[in-house]
Amino acid sequence: MNTNPQWRVTVADTSIGAEERAAVTEVLASRWLSLGQVTRAFEREFAAALGAADAVAVSSGTAALHLAMLALGIGPGDEVITPSLNFVASAEVAALHGARPVFADVRSGNDLTVAPYEVEKLITARTRAIVAMHYGGHPADLEALRAISRTRGVALIEDAAHAPLVPTPLGMAGTVGDLGCFSFFATKNITTGEGGMVVARDPDVLARVRAMRSHCLTHDTTERMRTGGATYDVPAVGLNYRPTEISSALGRVQLAKLTQDRARRQCVMSVYRERLGLAMPFDDRPDDGAHHLAVVLLPPHIERTLLREELNTLGVQTSVHYPPTHQFTYYREQHGSALRELPLTEHLAPRLLTLPLHALMSDDDAVYVADAVTTGLRRSAWR
Repeated sequence: MNTNPQWRVTVADTSIGAEERAAVTEVLASRWLSLGQVTRAFEREFAAALGAADAVAVSSGTAALHLAMLALGIGPGDEVITPSLNFVASAEVAALHGARPVFADVRSGNDLTVAPYEVEKLITARTRAIVAMHYGGHPADLEALRAISRTRGVALIEDAAHAPLVPTPLGMAGTVGDLGCFSFFATKNITTGEGGMVVARDPDVLARVRAMRSHCLTHDTTERMRTGGATYDVPAVGLNYRPTEISSALGRVQLAKLTQDRARRQCVMSVYRERLGLAMPFDDRPDDGAHHLAVVLLPPHIERTLLREELNTLGVQTSVHYPPTHQFTYYREQHGSALRELPLTEHLAPRLLTLPLHALMSDDDAVYVADAVTTGLRRSAWR
């Protein structure tokens, strides 16, 4: 629920209710709060919903991407191809490994996913992985990307942070590549506050992810508590990316509510498409995604900053997804990312504006936002 009086409609919100509170209370009553049976149940339920053999819950979507690259053995001197129009996480975990993030352009103003023909041109002898991000919950061209990854012998990692339980012709998003990484951040369609999930086609790769999630200890947390914790070994280097039982309890309820929440999001998007009069990416495929983001492409003559200021005065919160990663200072200075132009990304990114979209919005809220955009466009054009 929106508790900030500044906003008539927030850009995101969470549908947390009595069921989530009851699930968390049950965990608190058990007095076992770290990785345990609730998390294992969440993993199995999420995997079953995806049609995957198993899944590994982790502490964030970034942790999921980090563990995916660790499991693939990506390291210094390697290259990872990733779209620049994405959250910084995929590039930063590559950089943390000593690898070089190589940025790819998008397909078009109507399809903001990574362009397969761009990816293929960027592959070198050093390339170890391709990251395919499902922008706004709309699947990237997985058929082309999987073909490229198999032909060229590089791994395909799906950044499915926006796309839980999104079907594609090849299977659920996240299950088509070698690994799939999901996020349950506070603004995501399934939220646990912070959290994530990893799936993998190769069970040995997923086993490495599971081990590295908890320091590569040979005995898990519950077993160490049961035995006194004195008999484990550490055969490899790992990290602490464990989720809590509290977050997993939230996740189980949120997973069960996803279908109804998605239907409400779809209704909001339908209102936007009817009333906005602006280009919306993926307009030719309105029903194939998760309806995670409501993004409009502003006319070139509109100053986005001015429009956002006008919408603020009307109580409509907005955001931007995303500032291009290749233009950030670190990637320019440390990886020379700005030396290669990404013409579509650079042309489109300053024109993208994210409008409110969440399952607590009514059709009236969507009408209000659409009308506010019309008013804001007129006012900002006068300034």
